[in-house]
Amino acid sequence: MAGAKNHDYHILPPDIWPLIASISALTFTSGMVLFMHRDTMSGWPIVLGLGIAGLIATFFSWFSNIVKEAQAGDHTPVVQLHLRYGMILFIASEVMFFVGWFWAWFDFALFPSHLSDVIGGVFPPKAIEAVIDPFDLPLLNTMILLCSGTTVTWAHHCLIHGDRNGLKQGLWLTILLGLLFSSIQAYEYMHAPFGFGGNTYSSGFYMATGFHGFHVIVGTIFLIVCLVRTYKGHFTPKHHFGVEAAAWYWHFVDVVWLFLFVVVYIWGGWGAPIH
Repeated sequence: MAGAKNHDYHILPPDIWPLIASISALTFTSGMVLFMHRDTMSGWPIVLGLGIAGLIATFFSWFSNIVKEAQAGDHTPVVQLHLRYGMILFIASEVMFFVGWFWAWFDFALFPSHLSDVIGGVFPPKAIEAVIDPFDLPLLNTMILLCSGTTVTWAHHCLIHGDRNGLKQGLWLTILLGLLFSSIQAYEYMHAPFGFGGNTYSSGFYMATGFHGFHVIVGTIFLIVCLVRTYKGHFTPKHHFGVEAAAWYWHFVDVVWLFLFVVVYIWGGWGAPIH
């Protein structure tokens, strides 16, 4: 067509899934609120179930559409740049979640006198008879995550240089290390000397480490999807945002764990009896 210009972007047809994702997220949040007030409010299983179902449907449908767009060549350099911006903002929002948990933890630990009626003016509270030895399973998990950060970097490096076998091996190792981390943390929870809730230490401990454990599971699923796509022949040295985003997310998980290991396991239980 005369006067037409070539652009480095591609206009896609409207998609209903972003709207469904927004509605599902609101429904899920509302269901969680109802669940927290289940003693006085009913109907939370239906609302929560609808929200979860909508989110799962969104994950499969919307994300599959994104993969199809990538394979069709619609992810031009400009589109890839904006996908990177989106991933950066997503990780930044996740960081703020952990800022809240760390803020609460430091408030409990540094100012126990403010909660003297609840925890006896000391931290860990008097109700905590023993804490988890940070240089036992937590240290092992730290080594596992550090190794997994190395293997995912190796996988990304292999992809950039066209080594698909190295990419597969790196992803496999990272996934296995992630599953091993989750298994060890589950074992640690089952044998912890304190239960969930009841005092500030146990609540803060399980919220911070458990929320991180959830992120490890999400990151592992992210890497599994990348591995499946690798076996299907997806990704090239110049077009591989999926692997890059998964690597960013995994490194974020690694860094957060290092803070948790130092602040929660070592510093947070300093001076208390070891289980």
